[in-house]
Amino acid sequence: MYLHIQEAISKGLNLSYRQNLDTGELFKDKPDVLSAGPLRVNLEARPEGRSVRVTGELAIDLEMACSRCLDPVKEQVTIPFEEVFVPSSALSGDEDEDEIIVVKEEKVDLIPYIHEYTLLYLPFAPLCGSDCKGICPDCGQNLNERACGCSKDVINPKFAALKDLFDS
Repeated sequence: MYLHIQEAISKGLNLSYRQNLDTGELFKDKPDVLSAGPLRVNLEARPEGRSVRVTGELAIDLEMACSRCLDPVKEQVTIPFEEVFVPSSALSGDEDEDEIIVVKEEKVDLIPYIHEYTLLYLPFAPLCGSDCKGICPDCGQNLNERACGCSKDVINPKFAALKDLFDS
């Protein structure tokens, strides 16, 4: 998925990018992503003077592990996308380079930028429900399914000797 930046600027072309991308390689090192559908790309590129602004949205259906109980959680993530690409030959020096991407080549591969946005917008701690109780740290029982019976008394080891003073 390439943006021919000089051609878009010189001809004033508005370009559309609508495509479904495979995400197998993108999430292969993400154990919390159990499965993912195709990444739906819907972008528009419009020339603005000496630059090209690419805007639109990305959407993906994910199945992730709940951050408390590890049960599968289905999420639909919609990601806003906006980048401004400027050819290095068109730089005047007064641009804020934090706001733009300087391009040295004639064409720009948009896939790395799309992948970056997708990874940045993944839910940080997905939950199966706001009332998820998680799993017992001692026995591993999912506390949403049933109570485990493990002792809930947590004693700081520094004060464990003081506990015996009150037993008599």
